[in-house]
Amino acid sequence: MSLITNDHEEFRAAVRKFTQEEIVPIAEDIDSYKYPDIPQEIIKKMAEQGYFGVIFPEEYDGLGLDYITLSIVSEELSKGLLSVGSVMTRGILTGTLLLAHGTDDQKKRFLPGIATGEFMTAAAFTEPDSGSDTGSMITKATKVDGGYILNGSKAWCTYANRAHYLTVLARTDSDLSKRHKGLSIFMVEKEPGEDIDHPNIKGEPIPTVGYHGMKSYNLSLEDVFVPEENMIGTEENRGFYQLMETYEAARLQTAARAVGVAQAAFDFSLQYSKEREQFGKPISEHQAIRMKLSEMATELEAARQLVYYAASMKDSGKRCDLEAGMAKVKSAKAAEYVTREAMQILGGYGYSKEFPVERFWRDARVISIFEGTSEIQHEVIAKSLLSK
Repeated sequence: MSLITNDHEEFRAAVRKFTQEEIVPIAEDIDSYKYPDIPQEIIKKMAEQGYFGVIFPEEYDGLGLDYITLSIVSEELSKGLLSVGSVMTRGILTGTLLLAHGTDDQKKRFLPGIATGEFMTAAAFTEPDSGSDTGSMITKATKVDGGYILNGSKAWCTYANRAHYLTVLARTDSDLSKRHKGLSIFMVEKEPGEDIDHPNIKGEPIPTVGYHGMKSYNLSLEDVFVPEENMIGTEENRGFYQLMETYEAARLQTAARAVGVAQAAFDFSLQYSKEREQFGKPISEHQAIRMKLSEMATELEAARQLVYYAASMKDSGKRCDLEAGMAKVKSAKAAEYVTREAMQILGGYGYSKEFPVERFWRDARVISIFEGTSEIQHEVIAKSLLSK
């Protein structure tokens, strides 16, 4: 039985049209830094279409749809440009954290703004010396009257400049031996802008080879006050457990983004193979190219179907860290493979800025790194398998 309904396909058609009309025409300009960030007009139009609120309940101004729809939206937007498909990731991380673990007041204060795109958020989880090892984080949250004072450093905080809120993971138990048992998550309010705009937060963008349109920052937090009502939930030291649960949603959406990038590369190379002639005929008539196209299409579709299956498991209400981990690993591999083979089909032109395939290749490389490296995903998968 197909997991994709007519409603899903209608939504796909609408997002595909939006992508072709609004994103594709300026994708190269964004990638080449003619725009410092994704234009705010694009963000506004995405909000008007309801993309930021796909999975959030209608009571919080969301669309109340399923994770398969979210996967489709993410895939189609990422076909236009990976960073555009990724704007939603930050809201998904923060929004699902709030939906699952926030107080009623927090849900009412934050979720409608996240679902409608009024509030942009950025995840400040990683630290310079703490990437995959979440339990080793040392950013401190010291309890004071009425709230907490945050001090420390964060790394790879994507979209921090444009965010209204930073979702910060910090240590509320100063005993470092407690590791992951001593962490909490806070909503830190700030003003959005071209760069970091907060009197107690300094930030420097990190140059990257791809994934342009959203700057990733190293942040320094110095005596940042956060009111106590902005700690997600009511109990300290629950942040790690809250985060691990919500990573399912983020990894599903990331896997869908990978499929979108791979599909864009495949579509371009397929069309190119029909038009490019060598030895008196289109290269698509040469067996070597046909074998490449066949393998690319197979890997791409296998990744897509695994994403949809993992999304259906999430929609069932069950924990799906196994399926989400598999989907992310497979789609990351597929994206790197398909984009590399697309470059090979174009030959020298694939390595040229004249065509977008080199951008697809650069963007695809990050997918096996962010939202949990492929190595970490394999640990998640193995742990689940061995626990049965």
